[in-house]
Amino acid sequence: MSAEGLLRVDILGVPMDLGADRRGVDMGPSAIRYARLHERLRAQGVGQIVDRGNLVVPDRDLAKIEHGDPKYLSSIRSVCDVLADCVEQSVQQGAFPLVLGGDHSIAIGTLAGLRRARGEASGLIWFDAHADINSPKTSPSGNVHGMPVFYAVESGDMNPKRSVLIGLRDVDPGEKATIRELGITAFTMTDIDRLGMDAVVARALEIAGGGSVHVSFDMDAIDPSEAPGVGTPVKGGITYREAHLALEEIAASGRIGSLEITEINPILDRENRTAILAVELILSALGKTIL
Repeated sequence: MSAEGLLRVDILGVPMDLGADRRGVDMGPSAIRYARLHERLRAQGVGQIVDRGNLVVPDRDLAKIEHGDPKYLSSIRSVCDVLADCVEQSVQQGAFPLVLGGDHSIAIGTLAGLRRARGEASGLIWFDAHADINSPKTSPSGNVHGMPVFYAVESGDMNPKRSVLIGLRDVDPGEKATIRELGITAFTMTDIDRLGMDAVVARALEIAGGGSVHVSFDMDAIDPSEAPGVGTPVKGGITYREAHLALEEIAASGRIGSLEITEINPILDRENRTAILAVELILSALGKTIL
């Protein structure tokens, strides 16, 4: 789907930082907008931009902590329920949902809304240094931003057989077992080194199946030399050009139906560099090419 073919892009900001210990990702949506998101979308030919602002996320001091649950799970679910409603409405109105995080726990809401709107779990391509598939039992930290894939599978909002994880390089032992058990296709950085990003994305699109594909892009998938403003950086990540190539090829397939960008932490960034890169990647996902 090219930008010129889009009738409307709906921007949904989710300033969530409850899913992680390190503060700062709640400012991610503002950093992306500040990086000239609207101006760049208009220049690319997007017909209509509807910025629905930011969802209300409770402060940590007011967020609920239920005994026996992962940290702030109740409050995270409440925000994700609202996000799911917004995403569902956006799809039903024929718009392209562009969800700006916030930590990656927001994917619980995005995937729920997409499934409700389309009647089934979307094909999913998930770019991340981490697998984000810990359960409350396997998580070393108890942070929900490391669990959205687990919760999405549990709720039926994600189909493991139509989902692909790309860019992994920091995976917990419990996650490795779960990935094998569920049969989720995962491409580590070693796989990308051996096969090349072009082949990895081609295979990912095959696995995602027919129909619309959702792309969930954690900015820590990219090497911290290019994207320093993330909460959990891991060396040896996707390069600048590999990231653009991946999203350019997904756009060229004509099947991308929604996009989510997460985990930008402006406190740790340099001159808003990571947010500027995020905007560039959004444009590639919407069909921007060099010529």
